[in-house]
Amino acid sequence: MKKIFTTGLLTILPLVITIYVFYLIFNFLDNLIGDLIEAVFSYRIPGIGFAAGLLLILLIGFIASNIIGSRLIGFSDKLLQRLPLARGIYTSARQIIDAFTVQGKNAFQKVVLLEYPRKGLYVLGFVTGSSKGEIQDKTHADTLNIFIPTTPNPTSGMLILAPRQEVIELNMTIEEGMKVIISGGLFSPPNSNNVNLLETPDQTDQSQPPESS
Repeated sequence: MKKIFTTGLLTILPLVITIYVFYLIFNFLDNLIGDLIEAVFSYRIPGIGFAAGLLLILLIGFIASNIIGSRLIGFSDKLLQRLPLARGIYTSARQIIDAFTVQGKNAFQKVVLLEYPRKGLYVLGFVTGSSKGEIQDKTHADTLNIFIPTTPNPTSGMLILAPRQEVIELNMTIEEGMKVIISGGLFSPPNSNNVNLLETPDQTDQSQPPESS
């Protein structure tokens, strides 16, 4: 029952958080603009906060879509990252959002398994690219950059440089890999190819009898 409850909670939590955030925005605008209209015209317009919230989101999206707006947002982004109190909260929230948006999808190329910290133990990671420059020259190997996120907060983690032949590629998508990390392993997507990825390619069927000499 505990596992089922936890799975249900983690499934519904993103939806609840999304609804709650929109509720806070719409309720704030409804009180602000609704009180202003009521003070001027002596009556209140129902749903004004919802309409104002949608217009505000569309306005911000329009501003962010052009060059001048993107520069202003970039400036405000750097400013918030320098403020002592807001820096930690804003940076963490920004990294979580980027991990699930186009920027995060482009940064992570593939979900992989890597034997770490020793043989027989596996960690889930995301390939961010191939090692180049001095790293490639010093290792004399085809090395991949792999980000290993922590659970349940994928915004922190570590970078591991591993030879390509020691990395096991998975069929799951970036979104599915993120769900595995955030859920602490409670979410596990099925293997679409029905292949045991932990088996080595040269394993043979042990059920067949040996050939007679």
